[in-house]
Amino acid sequence: MDIITLIEPTEVYAEDIWAFRQEVLERDAENEDQFAGCLSLDTCASAKEWIEICRLRKSVETCQQTGTEVPSHMFLALRQLDNKIVGIIDLRHHINHPILGTWGGHCGYTVRPSERGKGYAKEMLRLNLQKAKELGITRFLITCNVDNTASEKTILANGGIFEKIIDVDGSQMKRYWIESM
Repeated sequence: MDIITLIEPTEVYAEDIWAFRQEVLERDAENEDQFAGCLSLDTCASAKEWIEICRLRKSVETCQQTGTEVPSHMFLALRQLDNKIVGIIDLRHHINHPILGTWGGHCGYTVRPSERGKGYAKEMLRLNLQKAKELGITRFLITCNVDNTASEKTILANGGIFEKIIDVDGSQMKRYWIESM
């Protein structure tokens, strides 16, 4: 696997953000969770609009302008070799919220369809866990659908400890906790 880094979205990457969005829309049309961890990328009219929402969501003082009370950071997973976005992952600053504390967890992520199966999700989560530790998050909740074996493998590879299966509107979700090291 090539080396990746997590960086915050900027307009430098606007064209590739939009290409990422298009690829997910086309290749994951049947997946209701196609934009997991990408907040409103699917509903934004432009990459510039999405980048601004990401900026506002970072602060408790401004995140309410975007329709949430929980601040979060959004990261582009960039492959260093060619500076291409291979995934997007978010980091919620806390889960003191009914949805996040039950099944939303501290993060969600999407790997670009053409880049799946290369180990990027595992590395994205590992790097995100480092950022969570920097924020003082020592116990990290992450969930996945019971039939999402790829996501489950990613969680387990990063030290996920299975807690239980819960029902969320008719879907079965697995809850995992990762303790910071």
